[in-house]
Amino acid sequence: MKSYQALDWLCTLIAVLDEQGCVCFANAALENALGQSRRTMDGSEFAVCFAEPALLEKALSGARDNDFAALRFEASLLRQGQDALPVHVTVSLMEPESQVLVEMWPLEQQARQDREERLREQAQANKELIRNLAHEIKNPLGGIRGAAQLLQMDLDSPELREYTTVIVHEADRLQALVDRLLAPHRHPHEVGDVNIHQVCERVRSLVLIEYPQGLSIARDYDISIPEFRGDSAQLIQALLNIVQNAAQALHRHIAAGDAQITLKTRVARQVTLGKQRYRLALELHVIDNGPGVPDAIKERIFYPLVSGRDGGSGLGLTLAQTFVQRHHGLIECDSQPGRTDFRILIPLP
Repeated sequence: MKSYQALDWLCTLIAVLDEQGCVCFANAALENALGQSRRTMDGSEFAVCFAEPALLEKALSGARDNDFAALRFEASLLRQGQDALPVHVTVSLMEPESQVLVEMWPLEQQARQDREERLREQAQANKELIRNLAHEIKNPLGGIRGAAQLLQMDLDSPELREYTTVIVHEADRLQALVDRLLAPHRHPHEVGDVNIHQVCERVRSLVLIEYPQGLSIARDYDISIPEFRGDSAQLIQALLNIVQNAAQALHRHIAAGDAQITLKTRVARQVTLGKQRYRLALELHVIDNGPGVPDAIKERIFYPLVSGRDGGSGLGLTLAQTFVQRHHGLIECDSQPGRTDFRILIPLP
């Protein structure tokens, strides 16, 4: 067992099998993927974990007969309570122990890492674009507002003053939008000890004050999650933006009295974020029973000024992603009609 402990640090799924195809060792990544402990798998036949056991059995037979040095194929791993996991499998014989090493790479993992990289690159590009655009808008905006106020003082006609009032009002509205665009870059990152459940409870109480009738916010907490270093104010704002978005999407359900949001916390193991591997990470889900994110914007919901509802500024999720990325984390979204799941991942110590 001790000789295999280093395999726990790998993000690939690994099982060491004996000559009969029974599990001698399963690393932490495989435990997490299958939803089973290595103690449960120890001594069991590993082929039953595959949707097509014959594929692995044939590979094991070839390894025992020295038909190949390594055999590669694609298969699907069965997971408890989840869909099967497509994997690329490599089977090779370990010398001189005559044990078989089975390495598996989730096909979805590479796609997920590529998606994370795109999100990070897009967030960085958005940050530079927003900062530059906001500063370019701000200076002439002050001049327009000041000129409208001066003109208003010289006008005697109430009808003409009404026009200058509109100019001032719209300039103020645009100024507020610019301030929101610049908000994440103005405030320093104030680090302290963060209890994620205190963050959740603060957000829950704020949203329930805003929606006292027709909305239920359920808790599903793992209270064993440790405190970590971070900025509580930024995390409260990030989570508040996501939960408020969910509540706004649930307006019909709120009117019907069956709107449901769930705040769910878990510990994820062996998580890769930004090409860096973390042993533990916070996994915070915001799940709602609303209509889902429209397909037309599903791939762009974290872009600035992209909104799925009339009157939305399209900044809430952009700012949430920025604040979470300041904690070396990431927000992902999985949405279909009847269930939308925003997942926040943040490394834990």
